[in-house]
Amino acid sequence: MNILKEKMMLNNGVEIPSIALGTWQIDNETVVRCVKDAYDLGYRHIDSASDYQNEEGVGRAIKELNISRDSLFVTTKVPASIKNYKEAVEIIKESLRKLDLGYIDLLLIHAPAPWPEMGPNRKPYFKENLEVWKAMEEFYKKDLVKAIGVSNFNVADVKNILDNCEIKPMVNQIPAFIGYIEKDTIEFCKENDILVEAYSPVATGRLLKSEYLKGIADKYGVTVPQLCIKFDYQLGLLPLPKSTHKEYMKENSELDFVISDEDMTLLSKLTQEELLK
Repeated sequence: MNILKEKMMLNNGVEIPSIALGTWQIDNETVVRCVKDAYDLGYRHIDSASDYQNEEGVGRAIKELNISRDSLFVTTKVPASIKNYKEAVEIIKESLRKLDLGYIDLLLIHAPAPWPEMGPNRKPYFKENLEVWKAMEEFYKKDLVKAIGVSNFNVADVKNILDNCEIKPMVNQIPAFIGYIEKDTIEFCKENDILVEAYSPVATGRLLKSEYLKGIADKYGVTVPQLCIKFDYQLGLLPLPKSTHKEYMKENSELDFVISDEDMTLLSKLTQEELLK
């Protein structure tokens, strides 16, 4: 199995490559090289965002590669701080202009609340997210966006969209890694035919310190990042590992092994405290 050649199907029939290069914290210049390196290795899915401030670089890389537009699947996101229809329309137009690729493959609401407010007791922003969703639906209907979804949404947030939308979400992108799995959200999304994408599969590097995971990875003859990424994939999630180094991009995509059912069950029950003690 070559994950770089695998695809998943969204609920609107659009095919999405089964692994993506995450580009969070990669600046507008560096991302040009990273996208080119990833493409050279066989990646066909790039995950960006307005807040990453690298959309122009992503678009430039694709133009400099001189490939057909449909050779790469590009995701971007409406900033978490934008919570009204008018501003959403303007920022989507800006993303289209910066990427300069003709259309966006997948557009997400980056978070259900502005980042400073994110937390267990945050305001839900149900009405405001519906305004943003309406703007996204309009770009989808114009075929300027091929798929729409959300990010960092819990069950109540997703249900709010489902209960009030004209076009249902196709994706929910959430953090998912060994020691932190939002089971309720994942199960709810699967029940509603919403693909879950998993960002930070190595917990932004924290899991690299786990001797316990190293022991399991050694058993399969793989690295800890490979184990973590494969874990997400075997859960039925679409992993989004991030790297600026070509050798690690390559390693992250070499997942030609299967974690046993016994180990999957074990890994699913672990807590971060147990992993890092």
